Amino acid sequence: MRALLSRDLRLAIRAGGGFGLGLAFFLIVVTLVPFGVGPQGEILARIASGILWLGALLACLLSLDRIFALDFEDGSLDLLATAPIPMEAVVTIKALAHWITTGLPLVLAAPLFAVLLHLPAPAYLWLEVSLLLGTPALSVLGTFGAALTVGLKRGGLLLSLLVLPLYVPTLIFGAELVRRGAEGLAIEVPLAMLAGITAATVALVPFASAAAIRVNLR
Repeated sequence: MRALLSRDLRLAIRAGGGFGLGLAFFLIVVTLVPFGVGPQGEILARIASGILWLGALLACLLSLDRIFALDFEDGSLDLLATAPIPMEAVVTIKALAHWITTGLPLVLAAPLFAVLLHLPAPAYLWLEVSLLLGTPALSVLGTFGAALTVGLKRGGLLLSLLVLPLYVPTLIFGAELVRRGAEGLAIEVPLAMLAGITAATVALVPFASAAAIRVNLR
């Protein structure tokens, strides 16, 4: 399992799906927003939670099509399907590798980018908490989309169309948690909902992803 995780991390970085691409896209989104809505600090502070979460969500989409594509092209996916390791475990490792190379850097860099949007100081902690809780769900759901489209030529657009609706609940409760933290309101409900969505996703979706891969490899 460790060897598979290490291999996937190396492949993700070499194939251009490493943390640099996601961070660059995240920075571009955060930088362009003030040009579009104006430089007024009050307006930016009001929409900062949603923009930061939307930027993180879109950054996670960039490398989803590479999760299984390289293994499918060189035949490694067929070997993994016949290996003694359960396919559910393989899918989980793939999702973990995607989160480490994409989600985790976004979590670490988000406070720096939040400065550009004048995010209120009380919200910084909840921004980190929300991204730390929510981004694993994005990676696991993205792995499911990648499993559905593995082997399809130019399946990137289809993958985005399949995954984006699944991302909406995480986006809503993640942004709401940051907004409530910024305004000093109760955060228990969005926090519990975000944690519940991630827990359910991590527990159930790998089985669906593994089933999708088995179907596509027949």
